[in-house]
Amino acid sequence: MATPMTADQMVKALKAEGVRIKEHRSWRSHNRNHKGAWGGVNGVVIHHTAGVGSGMADYCYDGTADLPGPVCHAFASKAATVYLVGNGRANHAGTFANNAHQAVIRESSTHPRPDAAEPIDGNTHYYGIETENRGDGSDPYPAAQYDQVVRWAAAICRFHKWSADSVIGHKEGTRRKIDPSFSMATFRKDVAERLSHPAGWNPGGTSPEDDMPIRTSLGKDKSQSVPWGEWTAVTWDVEHADPHKQHGDGNHPGYLPKTSSWADFNGRLRVSGMEPGDQLQVRYEVHDWKNGKSTGVWTEIIADHQATPGDQFVSVPFSKGLKKGQHVYVAVKPIPAPERADAKAPSVTDGRWAIRQDG
Repeated sequence: MATPMTADQMVKALKAEGVRIKEHRSWRSHNRNHKGAWGGVNGVVIHHTAGVGSGMADYCYDGTADLPGPVCHAFASKAATVYLVGNGRANHAGTFANNAHQAVIRESSTHPRPDAAEPIDGNTHYYGIETENRGDGSDPYPAAQYDQVVRWAAAICRFHKWSADSVIGHKEGTRRKIDPSFSMATFRKDVAERLSHPAGWNPGGTSPEDDMPIRTSLGKDKSQSVPWGEWTAVTWDVEHADPHKQHGDGNHPGYLPKTSSWADFNGRLRVSGMEPGDQLQVRYEVHDWKNGKSTGVWTEIIADHQATPGDQFVSVPFSKGLKKGQHVYVAVKPIPAPERADAKAPSVTDGRWAIRQDG
């Protein structure tokens, strides 16, 4: 068993390995040490979140009423940023089978099917990372995200002078879990490859910055009338940042990806002219595009808002894998209360839309 890393040691090791970290909130003092022991440590556990979205880092930090946070030590987003969310005991592993635990201690190249009995407190002995993924077998892991998880695991193993066989999937420690939804044998092979090189090694001589995400930031300053009962695409009329020229023109006022990869969207809208009893729906539209027109559309309603007095403020988070050449729009549909069917149509008066897409 080893003494757990301090926060400073963790940050130094991760940066040396090329992990793109973000220190999230008060992670350095955030833990469950008051509920049980932390250390000695024996290994690293890999998880998937079984959900995606812009609030996942906060979920990993806060947890739930039934499973208080932190629920891991680090969270790897689809956008290939590793958020540090806990330092100390975390609610991530639960109980483990002894045969699985002993295989890690021995750094065995064979990880057996875990026994049914689970006498080991995994939260005492393991670091854990949550990897953003639905875990359904069809949701892909972007290459940059996967690489960051490999680097994270390798950094900890390198610090403790462990081999890649000190890395275990949650599904390998207990019969209760199925995560992560990728091959742990392959993952350990990738960690071992990293450990055979100096920290910070980049395959092919590339650097982590070579696949930095593409960031676009759009705004809305001009008021836009939106008819009752119709879906209307929001016109983004301000470019705060658009280095890759992915903002559509006046006829196509959305986001036009120039590469095929995962994208995270976040932002807000302000809608004026609605009253209690009215309803506001907001959706994302992802259009396949050919010869200047839409040839198919995928939609998902992300807000169904009952109007309150005054202006309406609606958040617009979203995550999806995109294909080069598609068009992405935010669309709104205001629905009047029955007695207001003849009222003046409301307007989208303000907004901000931030997009982060894998490079």
